[in-house]
Amino acid sequence: MKRRINRAVSAIVALAMMSACGDGGSSTTASSGTGATGAAPTPTPTAGCTLRDRQNWAAGVLNEWYLFPDTLPSNLDPSPYTTVSDYIDALTATARAQHKDRYFTYLTSIATEDAYYNSGSSAGFGVRLTYDTTARRVFVVEAFEGAPALAAGIDRGTEILAVGTSASNLQNVSDLIAASGSQGVVDALGPSTAGTARVLKVVTGGVTSTVTVTKTDYSLTPVSSRYGAKIITDGGQKFGYVNLRTFINTADPALRDAFTTFKAQGITNVIVDLRYNGGGLVSIADLFGDLLGGNRASTDAFEYLTFRPEKTSNNSSHFFTQQPQSIGAMKIAFIGTTGTASASEILINGFVPYLHANAALIGTNTYGKPVGQVAIDKSACDDRLRVIAFAVQNGAHQGAYYDGLAPFMEASCSASDDYTYPLGDAREASVRSALDFLEGKVCSRISSGGISTLSLKAEPQQLVMPDRPSTMQRETPGSF
Repeated sequence: MKRRINRAVSAIVALAMMSACGDGGSSTTASSGTGATGAAPTPTPTAGCTLRDRQNWAAGVLNEWYLFPDTLPSNLDPSPYTTVSDYIDALTATARAQHKDRYFTYLTSIATEDAYYNSGSSAGFGVRLTYDTTARRVFVVEAFEGAPALAAGIDRGTEILAVGTSASNLQNVSDLIAASGSQGVVDALGPSTAGTARVLKVVTGGVTSTVTVTKTDYSLTPVSSRYGAKIITDGGQKFGYVNLRTFINTADPALRDAFTTFKAQGITNVIVDLRYNGGGLVSIADLFGDLLGGNRASTDAFEYLTFRPEKTSNNSSHFFTQQPQSIGAMKIAFIGTTGTASASEILINGFVPYLHANAALIGTNTYGKPVGQVAIDKSACDDRLRVIAFAVQNGAHQGAYYDGLAPFMEASCSASDDYTYPLGDAREASVRSALDFLEGKVCSRISSGGISTLSLKAEPQQLVMPDRPSTMQRETPGSF
């Protein structure tokens, strides 16, 4: 999760920065749905955009804002490092070794990130991929509306057998994984640039075909028009189902529309599917909590954001706030995986103190990111440094879930991700388990083994993640 502090306006707390500010030097921006204000930092002077300028700037930002200042080296010479990102990795190495900062602090592009958080804009095929580490196979677990893959007939359950730039140089996926792991598949699929074309040999519905798909610019729909929000009738009862892909601005109207329907149908038991949701805006997590928490008091805290001692003026909190579309959820089944992180975990954790065993985690353990970033811009260089700067807790001040939420949940049910069925289908394994929980049936608890990165999971099936993911791939893991 990320926070943005804008020098020109009151701070708005959110998981990610929404716009750049500054005059070519450094500026700090934060986002917040709480309406809290924060002191704007003094811009760090800069002489330009040489590698040393940018490295010195990054070190200065970390020294000022990093949540774990005691882990930073006192004086690390940047000379041996050929990129800013490599230098940042070296500066944060101790915190990473302590499992506090698992590559949550990183350099990105202002323009690219703003485009994603404002509208889900990205370039790609519009699919989310998982791979079987044992069998060395790659499957599509989700395809996005308005993107080229779905238009080519590629959807959830499609297996990718081979990748090439032409039909004559197709490389078998099993060989790519055997040689280079999942990064071999990443490399074969090419850069996230509009116009990049690949020939794919695929199996869809038992039929093998070869298709050419070209990456294009598209806007991600955060709540699918096909299965993102629906009412499931099972065992004579009605249940709300909502699947949020990512916490971006355009999720606001989509979530409100879903809960308008739930409220009209008298829904109080809900499935919230976050199985691939890597995070996004805190403000959208707050809204989602408000929409589910119509029976919560305005004095009930949803989350607390806490900075290091010298930055406590930036601390903030969100209390449940009634919305016209809010429902009073009595039981919630949160579907999660180790691709479920950040704002998704804020949402789940926020209900534990109030619903207790009536809030369950379904699926597998989550990623474990109880900290958030501020965004510091060096706009002349299109540099944005996402630096871990605050910790997140729920209303009971619980927030040490670095190894995932499973150990903190009073109820959980282990379930697989069955991509032979559509998302939101009552026959799909995780949805079925969620319905069983809401109906009061028994289940097996989720084991709570820790993980080290979004691309490393305890299960054989893993979301495909590049070594250096884009903003889209961080917040919508597995996407290409």
